[in-house]
Amino acid sequence: MSVARQVVVEADGGSRGNPGPAGYGAVVIDPATGEPLAEAAEYIGVATNNVAEYRGLIAGLSAAKALFPDAGDALRVHVRMDSKLVVEQMSGRWKIKHPDMKPLAARAAAILPPSSVTYEWIPRAQNKHADRLANEAMDAGLDGRTWEASASTAALDTPSARTASALPPVQGPPGDQAAGAARARAALAAARGAAAPEGLFPMPGAQEPEPPAEAAPVTGSAAPPPEPSAAPPPEPSAARVVPAPEQPATPQTGWGSAPDLGAPATLVLLRHGETALTPQKRFSGSGGTDPELSATGRDQAERAAEHFAALGTVQEIVSSPLRRCRETAATVAARLGLDVHVDEGLRETDFGAWEGLTFGEVRERHGDDLTAWLASPDAAPTGGGESFAEVAERVAAARDRIVARYTGRTVLLVTHVTPIKTLVRLALGAPPEALFRMELSAASISAVAYYGDGNASVRLLNDTSHLR
Repeated sequence: MSVARQVVVEADGGSRGNPGPAGYGAVVIDPATGEPLAEAAEYIGVATNNVAEYRGLIAGLSAAKALFPDAGDALRVHVRMDSKLVVEQMSGRWKIKHPDMKPLAARAAAILPPSSVTYEWIPRAQNKHADRLANEAMDAGLDGRTWEASASTAALDTPSARTASALPPVQGPPGDQAAGAARARAALAAARGAAAPEGLFPMPGAQEPEPPAEAAPVTGSAAPPPEPSAAPPPEPSAARVVPAPEQPATPQTGWGSAPDLGAPATLVLLRHGETALTPQKRFSGSGGTDPELSATGRDQAERAAEHFAALGTVQEIVSSPLRRCRETAATVAARLGLDVHVDEGLRETDFGAWEGLTFGEVRERHGDDLTAWLASPDAAPTGGGESFAEVAERVAAARDRIVARYTGRTVLLVTHVTPIKTLVRLALGAPPEALFRMELSAASISAVAYYGDGNASVRLLNDTSHLR
């Protein structure tokens, strides 16, 4: 009869551009002491966050199995990740819809019996070890190097007892886990100088395994293994948790992945949900009543939160200080387990005396001022409001702060019509009158990526598919 053995796996993955240069990290931890037993990390070339996160899970489960190759069904693995998408899909609570995720989930599920693995979502702050491993791997890959466990500093600032008591004490003779760790470390050390075995982690551009022809809904404690007719994934070995081969995959050309440009800061621009003024087409800026979300607006915020949770790409959230944005941002943040930072530069234009009026009412009461405003970005609304030129200066300063702070990360900005249109206009190098040539619906999503050489790339504008 096999002796029960338990370990904790923490895994993470990231993409600097999404898709962009990507990597993963995973650590196997003794649940009784919190000490790391094995680490794995790899630069995987150009991929998305979700792919990198699944690859981290696969590496972590493979490393856990390598520690105790003879444990069989007696091995218990508790997986902790800050990816809500991976945890919910592998736990069977969310359906796996994306075709790129299905074969990865099947490979992860096939490493150990489904009954042997449990999943827990944790905040990103509690997943620092795996996150640092993933970033070390990406840094190494972009420098043309291979990540080396001997050079890693990921565990240095991680308290050794942070996961102690995460699982019940392991039952069995004293020293069994230490002996298993020693075997795994010896195998890893022997394989460090060699290329990873072919077939376990294909690099971008390689043919991924096909998902089962009839993928059943995910049920139980983990995603189902492939159908019997599908080729089973290769059996992992201790050598397969080491870094990638010496020569990383050649990144794709273009701004999305060129190493010399560095990883961009990607700003995902979410307009707030509806307020009572939105369907009436009334001017609602930063000098008015600061309305809250309506029932429709709250529903839109929930749908946006569900959309971003399914994508699993947002790493930071920054909001305008106005209530409608803070409420929208809070809804998304609660779903993603993130904090909301407020930047005053993201507030809407101050429309002065036009606040709360419709376009027709403004034309009737302040016709000359409206004509001047439409003709020149330097003209301000009646009563001391802000000109478009002033707003552009403020928004550009906020953009520069955010891009500098979050280089290489995907940041959700929850803001308003004018700031979003201004960011898109500036990214395109378009004239101020372009502001009147864009449609921007409530709770719509746009996106702009900013690169180290000063260039920007507009990737999305006014997407409302998540609301349908």
